[in-house]
Amino acid sequence: MNESEKLKMLLNHWMEHNNEHAAIYKDWAEKASAFGNEGLSETLGRLYHESKKLNLLFEEAIRKIEQG
Repeated sequence: MNESEKLKMLLNHWMEHNNEHAAIYKDWAEKASAFGNEGLSETLGRLYHESKKLNLLFEEAIRKIEQG
C-alpha cells in the first residue's frame, strides 16, 4: 500500500469518526434542550452542523487523491 492509499484510508476513517462525533453532539443538543438549556443546545447544534460540513472537506481530499 502506497502513501496515497494509506491517506485515503485515514481520511475515510476520520470522516466516519467525525460522523460518530456529530451524532453525539446532536444527541446532547436534544438532551440540553429537554433539560431547558437552550443556549447550550444551540451551541451543540452548531457543533453538529459544523462537523457535518467537515465531511465536504474530507470528500474533497479523497477526490483529489483519486484524481492523482
